[in-house]
Amino acid sequence: MNHPGYVTHSSIQLQLMESHKAGNDVEERESNEEEEEEEEGGREVKFRILGHSMCLKRKREPQTLESRRNAVRSWGNQPLRTADPDIFSIMENEKIRQFKGIELIASENFVSRAVLEALGSHLTNKYSEGMPGARYYGGNQYIDEMETLCCNRALAAFGLDSDNWGVNVQPYSCTTANFAVFTGLLLPGERIMGLDTPCGGNTSHGYYTPNGRKVSGASIFFESFPYKVNPQSGYIDYDKLEERALDFRPKILICGGSSYPREWDYVRLRQVADKCGAVLMCDMAQISGLVAAKECVNPFYCCDIVTSTTHKSLRGPRGGIVFYRRGSKPKKIGILLNQGDGSDRYDFEDKINSAIFPALQGGPHNNHIAALAIALKQVATPEYKAYMQQVKKNAQALASALLRRHFRLVTGGTDNHLVLWDLRTLGLTGKNYEKVCELCHITLNKIAIFDDSGTITPGGVRIGTAAMTSRGCVEADFESMAEFLIRAAQITSAVQREHGKLAFLSGLHNNKDIVELRTRVENFATQFAMPGFDE
Repeated sequence: MNHPGYVTHSSIQLQLMESHKAGNDVEERESNEEEEEEEEGGREVKFRILGHSMCLKRKREPQTLESRRNAVRSWGNQPLRTADPDIFSIMENEKIRQFKGIELIASENFVSRAVLEALGSHLTNKYSEGMPGARYYGGNQYIDEMETLCCNRALAAFGLDSDNWGVNVQPYSCTTANFAVFTGLLLPGERIMGLDTPCGGNTSHGYYTPNGRKVSGASIFFESFPYKVNPQSGYIDYDKLEERALDFRPKILICGGSSYPREWDYVRLRQVADKCGAVLMCDMAQISGLVAAKECVNPFYCCDIVTSTTHKSLRGPRGGIVFYRRGSKPKKIGILLNQGDGSDRYDFEDKINSAIFPALQGGPHNNHIAALAIALKQVATPEYKAYMQQVKKNAQALASALLRRHFRLVTGGTDNHLVLWDLRTLGLTGKNYEKVCELCHITLNKIAIFDDSGTITPGGVRIGTAAMTSRGCVEADFESMAEFLIRAAQITSAVQREHGKLAFLSGLHNNKDIVELRTRVENFATQFAMPGFDE
C-alpha cells in the first residue's frame, strides 16, 4: 500500500535515473566523469541518493543584454596586430621592403598619409550602387556629397568646364574604365584600334599575341587591329597609322600607352579619327599627372574621351577615371563624332555611366573615391606642379647618365617620366636583368622591344622616376641610381657568361656581387623618407 508522503522503490525507479553499475562502481569512475558537463541550454550535475545515481540538468542563467552585446563586439575591435598576426607580419615586411628598396616601376608611386587614412576608413562600410542622387540604397547623403566633390575636383585638376566635360570616378581600374567605354559605345564585334602592346601600348586596348591568342577582354569581345612604332626610331609612324585606320575603319581610335616615352601628336590623331569617322579616345594612365601639371601636351583639346588610372603619376589610390565630352559638338567635327546618327550633341554620358554600373561593376568603393578626392585636391596645388617638374628632370638625368655610358635607349631619350633601356646590345634579356635588380632591392619591369626588322624580343626594361621623386630624390640621386643599374647589368652579364641563359637562376644564389650591391642600395634608399609612413 502506498502512503502519502512516501516514495516506493518502484516509483524511485520511475523517477530516478539509474546507473549501469551500483555501489562502489560509481566511486571508481574517473574524475573527469564526475565533473560538471556543459551542454547547450544548461549544465548537468551528477550525484547519488539512496544508492542511486541521479543526473539533474540545471538551467543556465540567461546572459544579460550587455554581455550579449559585448560578445558580438569583442572580435570587431581588435587591432590588426592582435586580430591577425600573420597578415600583420606580411604587411610589415612589405613596408620594410618599400623603405629599403629603390622603386623604379613607372606605374607605381607612393601616396600621402591623408590618402592612406581615407583608404582605411569607415567609408568602406557603405554600399552605394548608382550615381549621386540616384542610389539603389538609402543613407547616401554624405556619400553623394563626397562623390560630387571628387568629380568637381577631377574637372578642376585638368582645367575642364562642366558644361563641356563630364567625369565618372567609380571605375575600379583603368582597364575597367576602358572596357566601359567600349561596352557603352560599341556593339560586340565592332572595331577598335590602338598602339600595339609590344610597341608600348596597353593590353586593355585590344592586344592579341602574334599567334592570334586574344589576351584582353577588349580583344575577345571587340575586333581590334593595332598600329605600330617605326622599328628604327621607336617613334609612332603616323603615316602608317593613318593608312591602317582608313583601311580598318575603327569605331574608336585609341591613343596613349604603357611604355611610350615621347609626346603624342593629338592633332594628327584627331585628323585621322575624323577621316575614318571614329571617336578619339586617350588612355593617359601613365602621364595624367604630367597633363594635370601642364608638363606635357594636353589630350583634352583633341580627344572625345579620356581615361586614366588614379595611382600612377597622380599619386592617388588604385583605381580608374573616365572623362567624356558633353553638350553641343563643335560644328567643324559635327556628325563624325557620333558614329553617323547626325546628332549635334554628344551622347557619351549615359552610355558610359550605365556601362560602368550596372553593366560591369557593382557598388563603388567609397573609400577609394574619398582618397581620390584628396589626391585631386593635392594635384591642384603649386607644390604638385613642382613635383611633376622634378619627375621630368629626374627622368632626363637618368637618361643622360645612361646615354653618357653609351647605352641604348628606345627613341634615344624621353619626354616624360619613363625611360626604356634596350639591353640587347649587352646580350641580356629584360627578364634576367629584372631578376638581378630585384635581388638587389631595385624594382623595375621587363618589356618587349621591337628590333630593326620588326621582330619582338624581350630585350628591355622600363624605368620610371615618379616613385623615388615622391621620396625626395633629385637629379644627383638619379645619377647614383644609374650607377646601381649599370652595376646590376654587369652582374647579370657575368652570371650569364658563367652559367649560361638556361642555368642563369642557379648562378644568383649566394652571389657576393649581388649581396654587395644590395647593401649599397639599401644604404642609399634608407636615406629617404617614405610618404605616409611612421617616422
